[in-house]
Amino acid sequence: MNKDFSNTTLEFKTEKLNKDLLIELYKNMLKPRLIEEKMLVLLRQGKISKWFSGIGQEAISVGVTMALEVDEYILPMHRNLGVFTTRKIPLYRLFSQWQGKASGFTKGRDRSFHFGTQQYKIVGMISHLGPQLGVADGIALANKLIGNDKITAVFTGDGGTSEGDFHEALNIASVWQLPVMFCVENNSYGLSTPTNEQYNCEHIADRGKGYGMESHIIDGNNIVEVYTKVSELALSLRKKPRPILLEFKTFRVRGHEEASGTKYVPKDLLDAWINRDPVENYQNFLIDSGIINKSLEEEIKKDITGEINEHLEVALNEDEIVFNETNELNDVFKPFVNQIHRVNSETKNIRYIDAVSEGLMQSMEHHDDLVIMGQDIAEYGGVFKITEGFIEKFGKDRVRNTPICESGIIETAMGLSIAGMKSIVELQFADFVSSGFNPVVNYLAKSYYRWEQQADVVLRMPCGGNVGAGPFHSQTNEAWFTKTPGLKVVYPAFPFDAKGLLATAINDPNPVMFFEHKALYRSVRQEVPTEYYTLPFGKASVLKVGADITVISYGAAVHWALETLVKNPEIHADLIDLRTLQPLDTETIYNSVKKTGKVIILQEDSLFGGIASDISALINENCFEFLDAPVKRVASLETPIPFAKALENQYLPKGRFERELKSLLAY
Repeated sequence: MNKDFSNTTLEFKTEKLNKDLLIELYKNMLKPRLIEEKMLVLLRQGKISKWFSGIGQEAISVGVTMALEVDEYILPMHRNLGVFTTRKIPLYRLFSQWQGKASGFTKGRDRSFHFGTQQYKIVGMISHLGPQLGVADGIALANKLIGNDKITAVFTGDGGTSEGDFHEALNIASVWQLPVMFCVENNSYGLSTPTNEQYNCEHIADRGKGYGMESHIIDGNNIVEVYTKVSELALSLRKKPRPILLEFKTFRVRGHEEASGTKYVPKDLLDAWINRDPVENYQNFLIDSGIINKSLEEEIKKDITGEINEHLEVALNEDEIVFNETNELNDVFKPFVNQIHRVNSETKNIRYIDAVSEGLMQSMEHHDDLVIMGQDIAEYGGVFKITEGFIEKFGKDRVRNTPICESGIIETAMGLSIAGMKSIVELQFADFVSSGFNPVVNYLAKSYYRWEQQADVVLRMPCGGNVGAGPFHSQTNEAWFTKTPGLKVVYPAFPFDAKGLLATAINDPNPVMFFEHKALYRSVRQEVPTEYYTLPFGKASVLKVGADITVISYGAAVHWALETLVKNPEIHADLIDLRTLQPLDTETIYNSVKKTGKVIILQEDSLFGGIASDISALINENCFEFLDAPVKRVASLETPIPFAKALENQYLPKGRFERELKSLLAY
């Protein structure tokens, strides 16, 4: 638990640093310390709700930030106040952020340091500690592709290194040789759990060897050592891009957050680290060395205290934020007006899979900054051969094979978006998105609402059953995402729609889950324009028109419904192919229901909790007086998807739909 550092004396080797820089290091450390002391008072007064103290760790935040250039991204944690103050964010904005006021960075929607700012090149954390490590990979990848000689620094703690995201991010960065500094603040405890219960190696830095990665141990309480060493390494990384792992030995002298306390810490260990206080020891060194005197020390503290009080007064006098439902709903997605591209060009009869491939190819030509990432998608062309030939046309920089790490690659895609680039991630099978669920629903989906940072990412999701692939290669899991605000969900049933909607998904700056049913890849053909075109989201397609009943479906189930209606020509139905599930075309649904009075909804997903349930509820709430019968849902059985064809045939609703349709008509 860092006892090797706790009993060592801080020695400041300043030969290479001039007087002005030494004083600047002191000022930048002192400011977050004085702010924290003020915040602890406000916490006791009930004027802020929570505080995660970084007292005793200021040297790391300040030293790393000063070693980076101002336009290089930093991804801090909640104990890295020194990052924000060293980047010179106006203090009133920080104070407003911590009080949930409008002048903060999240409009009251997230607390403390859970925010980012493009202006200051800071990307804040989410409570799930791991994702920002992969996000840093994405920013670094953008830097490398652009060739701007910039680096990225990302923070985590000793506890955070136990998460799988840590492994995935370091592995990706090493394989791709990305210019990232992984800064681990080893402060001995993850909340109350000591490091000997987190890992079983002597130093976290030792793990660098396993990734083929350079690593260093730095005294995190020595501002001169932190700044000097990180500056040296930053210069090296700009010249020769590569990742490095930095372990900063330090200590958290207060609780994980103030309510936690420090009773679990042995008193002698706590006292030893208090004696190594980075601010007090450096201040004493500057005075003893004649670099500053007591008068200058008092003047510096007076200036900082005055700035704190002035900005705090502004924040305290700011009105409490006022709820506005329209603003809240409008800020879930970044505004996007699709520039509809329509063509009157020649068409070609192609398969669903060809339409997806062609749509991808033309979008890659349309967007020079678009990157595709996924397992086996480069030379091999993907397991479905959709990206076959792409590497020859666009190169390995833009068509990237990835390690098997869904979470890390989705996070990397988010980082590319932060750095201003578009990306597509091919999930080899939609089932595998569960391994990357956290960054999808907690990072991609929430970032724009939280701090107006779009997630310009498309996740391609080959999905669905009727292919005899069993429980882990056959799921149609759109309902996992339709209930998550901030995600758009697209599910085309035909080649024409697949190509046009995919182009729209790539143009849209918001995160899009793009479902492609595997059973349709090579079984469905259609005349499709050869040129580039887009189709609007939120607009269903009415495939058949009739007055007897409304049939609502999407994906492969649309074809099951079509087959049934062709088999039963006496049934005159409106057949609605939803095409997109989020946004949902309720206008087309309601108009049809009001005309026919009867509705049946067919989905491939199992029944409970599926999109059919929400559509049924919407119809009951908005069209009840027009209904002549209960809304009927038809779906797969409430079991995992079986492998054997005899079982899968009975699992899927394809065979039951005709019976249920006729039963509803007879109601």
